[in-house]
Amino acid sequence: MQCSALRKNGYVVLKGHPCKIVEMSTSKTGKHGHAKVNLVGIDIFTNKKHEDMCPSTHNMDVPSIKRLDYQLVNINDGYMCLMSDTGDIREDLRVPDSEIGREIEGKFEAGDEFMVTVIAAMGEECAVATKVLAGK
Repeated sequence: MQCSALRKNGYVVLKGHPCKIVEMSTSKTGKHGHAKVNLVGIDIFTNKKHEDMCPSTHNMDVPSIKRLDYQLVNINDGYMCLMSDTGDIREDLRVPDSEIGREIEGKFEAGDEFMVTVIAAMGEECAVATKVLAGK
């Protein structure tokens, strides 16, 4: 996608990390005629800040991001046992080492039934949010 076509709150790959754009500014054209775009993004997995600058005419990679909701069935050795809407079970996702990870473990130990939101991009997956099951 062309750099000038990117927008705030959109997604872009900065220095090899899929990021959500939080700040974007365009500088004037210089004597060689290219306006530069300054991008600041937050990594969608680690929440680290990444900055990059590129000419507005250059193309940037945009990650394809999938967001899936799973029901948490069990936690086994730091790995979550998740069930999708179709009943498929997967046990290959680690409990994240963050605030969300502690929230997931706390709710699980309290016996709550809830959904875990998982985002996937560029071959990486991470649990990013929880929400209470509707209709319970």
